[in-house]
Amino acid sequence: MSDHTSLKTMEQKKDKGFVRNLLDRMNINTILPLVGFIVIVVVFAFLTDMRIVQPNSINLILSQVYVLMIAATGVFMVMTIGGLDFSQGSILGLASIVISYLSFYNIILGIIAGIIAGAVIGAINGFFHVKFRIPSFIVTICTMFLFRGLNAYLTTNSPVAAHVSVTSYNVTWLKVLLTILVLLIAYLLFTYTKLGMVLKAIGAGETAARYSGVRTNLTKFLVFTAAGGITGFAAFLNVIKVGSITATAGNQLETQILISLVLGGLPITGGAKVRFYNIIVGTLIFSVLNNGLVMLALDTAMQQLIKGIIFVLVVALTIDRESIQVVK
Repeated sequence: MSDHTSLKTMEQKKDKGFVRNLLDRMNINTILPLVGFIVIVVVFAFLTDMRIVQPNSINLILSQVYVLMIAATGVFMVMTIGGLDFSQGSILGLASIVISYLSFYNIILGIIAGIIAGAVIGAINGFFHVKFRIPSFIVTICTMFLFRGLNAYLTTNSPVAAHVSVTSYNVTWLKVLLTILVLLIAYLLFTYTKLGMVLKAIGAGETAARYSGVRTNLTKFLVFTAAGGITGFAAFLNVIKVGSITATAGNQLETQILISLVLGGLPITGGAKVRFYNIIVGTLIFSVLNNGLVMLALDTAMQQLIKGIIFVLVVALTIDRESIQVVK
């Protein structure tokens, strides 16, 4: 009897240890974005009488997510190292203008030039951030205003129209293919090379990463450059969608990216808890939320209020308080 009781007690402890171990592994940052996406879809499906899950609504949501998802891929790397980039909207606008101008000569040349234009602005961000040790959010806010002003100047007299043939590329299969291609390349680099480990190491502790042999300054410079180049490529999808570029092109893209990534579970402090799926889940949550609020016919002020409340709640739930630091 005594042996049986002891055996039963040991089994209970073993089971308790397994359950506790399982719960320990279930990080809230991992499950919250996925649960949040499901909840938001279900809630808006109920509130809109299932209109948001109709094919037309799904196509509308997807049409708005391509540029956002590609541009967010570059900012994802910036935020992984603990930085912020508020210049993405200006980069998209300027790269779109460059592509539109050159589309009259050769669209491939235009795409390459758009990528280069974005990369140059990203390199400027990286240079001032690394060389002069200026926090990234300050540098990128400055370049945001600088290049937004340039965009406004270039479109002062009239919108910059692309060649009429450019809009023929605005087909779903091409946009899906290009988006998947960017995500796949970024995923492979982030997951199966040293890139992901290095970026997470810088985000977790730049000094420790430097002592471990990581060339932190060069890495940060290249990350900002790459982020700009990726958004420069996203500008192509923007051009084929709208056909002409105005001074407002790219406005609020930077905040949309930031909100999307945080909604996707990406810690605003970066570091080891960053996961690549934060990009996909976050941009989908943002797009569903945005379109759902529009379908409810809420005024703009109320939409902004609801988004702000959700954003604050998600940040409060996902921020890593143990490693919180001043944003680089």
